[in-house]
Amino acid sequence: MSSNPQLEPRGTPRQQDTAQGTAAAPAVARENAAPLQRWGLAARIGFRFSFAYLVLYSFPYPLVAIPGVAFLFRWYDDMWGKSIAWTGAHVLHLSQPVTAVFTGSGDTTFSYVQNFVVLIVAVIAMVVWSVLDRKRLNYDYLHQWLRLYVRLVLGATLISYGSAKVIKGQFPDLFLWRLLEPYGDSSPMGLLWTFMGYSTPYNVFTGMVETAAGVLLMVPRLTTLGALLSIGAMGNVFMLNMSYDVPVKIYSLNLLSMGIFLLLPETRRLMNVFVLNREAAPLVAPSLFRRRWINVAILALQLIFMVYVVTFDLYETHQRVKTYVATPPLYGIYTVDEFTLDGQMRPPLFSDEHRWRRFTFDRLNTIGIQPGDGPMQRYVGKLDLPHKTLQLSKRGDQNWKTTFTVETPAAGVVTLSGEMDGKKIQAKLHRLDDRSFQLTSRGFHWISEFPFNR
Repeated sequence: MSSNPQLEPRGTPRQQDTAQGTAAAPAVARENAAPLQRWGLAARIGFRFSFAYLVLYSFPYPLVAIPGVAFLFRWYDDMWGKSIAWTGAHVLHLSQPVTAVFTGSGDTTFSYVQNFVVLIVAVIAMVVWSVLDRKRLNYDYLHQWLRLYVRLVLGATLISYGSAKVIKGQFPDLFLWRLLEPYGDSSPMGLLWTFMGYSTPYNVFTGMVETAAGVLLMVPRLTTLGALLSIGAMGNVFMLNMSYDVPVKIYSLNLLSMGIFLLLPETRRLMNVFVLNREAAPLVAPSLFRRRWINVAILALQLIFMVYVVTFDLYETHQRVKTYVATPPLYGIYTVDEFTLDGQMRPPLFSDEHRWRRFTFDRLNTIGIQPGDGPMQRYVGKLDLPHKTLQLSKRGDQNWKTTFTVETPAAGVVTLSGEMDGKKIQAKLHRLDDRSFQLTSRGFHWISEFPFNR
């Protein structure tokens, strides 16, 4: 039919619609529109739970990654802190109060109770939502908004973790005290940090995989590829955490679940391509807005946020790594030539648990003391050579502190005198020449006539 009204015969539907007024137009549009597809009951219930759980678990991230925004959500954190403490005391009846204390662990009692509360609230929200909105045919548009949020959360997290590996900030080069510590004295997590810290190429490889997955997730059309890559990366991370007792089990499992959530709508298409050898029709997702310029603006904001996260995380990691690679004064491994305890000279016996055997001035103000009999002991050291003092403290005990007087009578020679655990100590140390460890000196070989497995 021509779009020119002069070429249309009288009595055409167009003239009839005009004569009847604009009230008939919506009715015609509804008749010509495609019928809404009804989701199955399980899909609708599953979406309601997923929406409640993922938002409750993730919010307000990644908004708090924006500078100057975190303080706006302090009330939200306080609310969760109080509800978690109340749940631990009155629902779970835990013997100790549940408080949020930063220890570097993501598997604290607080973390488990928090995840429990999120799970229970999500179930309650799902039930109430299902009762109040039981006639809803589908959640096509709300699903797109949830996917957008999960993509930003998972993408920003993967970029952050990936950046910390590309620049080798999460697993720094091996510390001197680690090289002196026997395998048997290492924790499972310490062993993981050792083999990751040893290899720069493997750090860069794993970091690039995680960063690439995060970047792909930020681009809507590349979400499927990003989700596949993120599931592979986070599946490996989760298994490492479970196998080496790394206390990030809860978080890594939730991140893995986010990748699976993003991939679920593609399950049938991926099955057709990879398993059944069938054609896969393109997935057409509804736009977030009807106006094209708004959708373009939303896409632009996503890409800007992606560039910001990549740039910020790489810069922050680079700045942090500067402290890792910086070598402090007196850096090195020292052997203890003379050791006096409460005025009594102690001979160098391997059975003496009180006599020092080796002493290390390490990076990040770490001091390592290896006794004649026993595992390596680590301290936080504050060396002040102009004032000739060395202050030691323990990471796990804020009340424990001691101070030694430091002298450097000759190159490579250090003397320490002070009191430690109620005992007077005097020690004379001399720095060993650059010691060659198999782990750091073996290197890489393309050709190996025999396995070098020691």
